Amino acid sequence: MFNGLVAYLDSIKARDPAPRSRWEILLYPGLLAVGMHRIAHWLFEADLFFLARFVNHLSRWLTGIDIHPGATIGRHLFIDHGFGVVIGETAEIGDNVSIYQGVTLGGTDPANGIGGKRHPTLCNDVIVGSGAQILGPVIVNSRARVGANAVVTKDVPEGAVMVGIPARSTLLDATEYARDFVPYGTPCNEAFDPATQKLEILQCQLEVLQKQLKTLLDERAASGEGDDAPRRKGGRKSA
Repeated sequence: MFNGLVAYLDSIKARDPAPRSRWEILLYPGLLAVGMHRIAHWLFEADLFFLARFVNHLSRWLTGIDIHPGATIGRHLFIDHGFGVVIGETAEIGDNVSIYQGVTLGGTDPANGIGGKRHPTLCNDVIVGSGAQILGPVIVNSRARVGANAVVTKDVPEGAVMVGIPARSTLLDATEYARDFVPYGTPCNEAFDPATQKLEILQCQLEVLQKQLKTLLDERAASGEGDDAPRRKGGRKSA
């Protein structure tokens, strides 16, 4: 157990440059929330639902993080800052996942009123940026990154970087992709913003059209069409 705790603390330190020691990490609210969830989940699995909820409410009061006792969480979950994080009952989280403040792993209301799998599944090594909302029984595949304030309602491919509302995959160069960890799951470069990319594409298209128009005007001027047009309209030019 001790070795497992040390490995957990080291995994957090690898993703957060702020702590100076493992002792400091022990004070993180995300660490406390995950620890108390382990207890609440054990009670939930034993059908001690009231006690599970009691531990859940105590954890939420202490940390500002709300994890339903029924949620399944893997190894080394890192909830950084964490205030306002909500994780629903049927959510499943893999190993080495990083979640920032204000994230919601929310569920959809079943049309037939019968519960079931209605919350997201985060596979291993996923990063979810602050304020992101992942809604419904979608699957965020391994090594995917969900940028800050993105809203995900569809499955996310492995290794994809999702930004925007609704979230969509954005381009990422090899240097960024090769990095083991991207804080907040968001490349801090406007070149990766889909809106910026669209504006650049439109600008390129406009430049191409301007060049084509200039070429046509130059050809028309060289062929003398500019002088011939008035003659055709007004008849033969008098001597």
